[in-house]
Amino acid sequence: MDIDVRGPRFGAAITTVVLAVALITQNVWLLAWQTLAFALGAAGGVGRSPYGWAFRVAVRPKLGPPTAFEAPEPPRFAQVVGLLFAGVGLVGFTLGPDWLGFAATGAALAAAFLNATFGYCLGCEMYLLVRRVAVRAE
Repeated sequence: MDIDVRGPRFGAAITTVVLAVALITQNVWLLAWQTLAFALGAAGGVGRSPYGWAFRVAVRPKLGPPTAFEAPEPPRFAQVVGLLFAGVGLVGFTLGPDWLGFAATGAALAAAFLNATFGYCLGCEMYLLVRRVAVRAE
């Protein structure tokens, strides 16, 4: 079942703020929260993430009906990619080196910003590229 495209974009906006604050303050707990949010989105899909829940309960009822939909698999894959980068950032900030924390968290922040601001989902594009390559290989 396809999902409302506004949900993942809303989640990306919150993720952008959370990651920006975590990066600026080097707050490990905030980055751990975002890592958990990515894990929940990766495991259950974006609708099962905390930001997907907030969109569904608080935001979507105030909006008109969706006009655009997308398959749930690419945003879910993007959550996996975000989980990997946030996890590496968490390792960098807790165990070192700090540059690893900055680089990985900054990369996750850049991807979330692109999705929130321009609707361009890097993780989704990676998913589609991998699928195209896999189909050609068959």
